[in-house]
Amino acid sequence: MMVDMALREREAKGNPIRVGMVGAGATGRAIALQLGTPAPGIRLMAIANRTLEHGERAFREAGIMEWIRVASVHEAEAAIARGIPVLTADPSVLTACGNIDLIVEVTGTVEPAVHIVLDAFDHGKHVVLVNAELDSLLGPILKRKADQAGVVVTNTDGDEPGVAMTLYRYLRSLGLRPVAAGNLKGMVDYYRTPETQRAFAEKNDQDAWKVTSFADATKLSMETTVLANATGFHVGRRGMYGPSCAHVREMATLLPADQMLSTGLIDYALGAEPHTGAFVIVHEDSQLKKAQLAYYKLGDGPFYVFYTPYHLPHIQIPSTIGRAVIHSDPTVAPLAGPVCEVVTVAKRNLKAGERLDGIGGFCSYGLIDNALSARTMAALPIGLSEGCLLLRDILKDDVISFHDVEQPSGRLVEALWREQNALWPIVTPG
Repeated sequence: MMVDMALREREAKGNPIRVGMVGAGATGRAIALQLGTPAPGIRLMAIANRTLEHGERAFREAGIMEWIRVASVHEAEAAIARGIPVLTADPSVLTACGNIDLIVEVTGTVEPAVHIVLDAFDHGKHVVLVNAELDSLLGPILKRKADQAGVVVTNTDGDEPGVAMTLYRYLRSLGLRPVAAGNLKGMVDYYRTPETQRAFAEKNDQDAWKVTSFADATKLSMETTVLANATGFHVGRRGMYGPSCAHVREMATLLPADQMLSTGLIDYALGAEPHTGAFVIVHEDSQLKKAQLAYYKLGDGPFYVFYTPYHLPHIQIPSTIGRAVIHSDPTVAPLAGPVCEVVTVAKRNLKAGERLDGIGGFCSYGLIDNALSARTMAALPIGLSEGCLLLRDILKDDVISFHDVEQPSGRLVEALWREQNALWPIVTPG
């Protein structure tokens, strides 16, 4: 049964998918708003957030006026059984709750989030990652652990990787050959900081560090890494080409043809109309098919750009939730091991003894690179950078390696990253 019909059937039978959401920041509140409509066949039944007042705000803005605070799994299960949503400061209450079917992880963290995700797997729950920070670092091994647990882990439709992947899968189902995919980006400035972004963040009721990661290419690199790992496409160079153009259809001639045809390419269009969404480029060399595509106003080829002119993470997430629960179909998930990684690059001249402040901070930005290149130079992933102590001076725009830092001890994310590398070792050519 099609997902929309299956969700309507669940709605009619009073058997909606029961969602627990971890994180109630700006993105979490937007998701709650959409699910509180409510979306047919889906109910937001729980929120976990360390600041309970933020969770209460999410419920109120979603139009959910009745909820109770709980501190145990038993309390949560009893309330949800009566149809009453719950709020807790403890994510494990949600991951262990028998009356929750799926967890939406939207904290934007790495170390706390991975504990939540693994605990959800242990309790047989599907997970939607609205968390490119974690997915770009550990997506492959999380997919393997989800498979072993018999559940789905997926990035979400609405975020650019999901928009691109949904279009990619559709085009592939038509018999077309995708050779490139990526984002549309309005601006990139590697040197933005939480200070330069503070006014914008306050105006839009968002976190300044999160907004900085949007501007300094880190979030772009994390999202395109998620897409690379799902398609198997590489990047043409560290940071991608990112050509400027007036319209996204110009990308058909702006990326290297040889790289698109040999490895596939992940990239982005800078400043291009329609200014939002995602694109996929297909290749066609049949003269008869090229004539047909030209007739339908797609250009002369042999490369053709298809695009979706919007990305709406909070509005489109119900599709991902439905696909995960009803069809065990991840919207975006890695094919196997890492194809690309996000390396840590100095945002300014850094001194020995400084401690890196992580994603969206003052010290560094993240750039996508092919896994082979990143591993060969022992590049420090941006997702592991927070809290690392510099052992030597680093020049602005230099990649920071594991040899340059002393890492915090006892982090599960690092242990999993090394386990992921061992499962999919990089083999150098020749």
